Amino acid sequence: MSGKKRIQPDNLLQSQKFGFTQVVTSPPGKLVFVSGQVGMDKDGKLVSSDFAAQAGQAYENLVIALEAAGASPKDVTMLRVYIVDYKPECAMKLGPVFAKHFPEDAFPAQTMVGVAALVMPGLLIEIEAIAVVE
Repeated sequence: MSGKKRIQPDNLLQSQKFGFTQVVTSPPGKLVFVSGQVGMDKDGKLVSSDFAAQAGQAYENLVIALEAAGASPKDVTMLRVYIVDYKPECAMKLGPVFAKHFPEDAFPAQTMVGVAALVMPGLLIEIEAIAVVE
């Protein structure tokens, strides 16, 4: 049983329907910090110019990175998602991709940030994570 606790204060937005938890606490464990993952394959090739396709690859890359550290999406306590030229429709496109990798009972705390650009032209999304493996 996980010692992580997901807290939804009654006086804050009920965030589960948006795919995140307001607060996550965790007991001591191995901390895993995953650098921003983008929509590129292992050869550094951009998978598509489509936002949803890049998001799918970024989440797949995140899972690979987590597994390399002995972690899984259930261990993620915090996600930061950087989106180029963010518009509200972006969040709607992310929902199904996110749900494919994160079980509803393990939504992490999450922040989405609109940015002007990422490190390379053509990149539309970057996802970084902090996980705690108990």
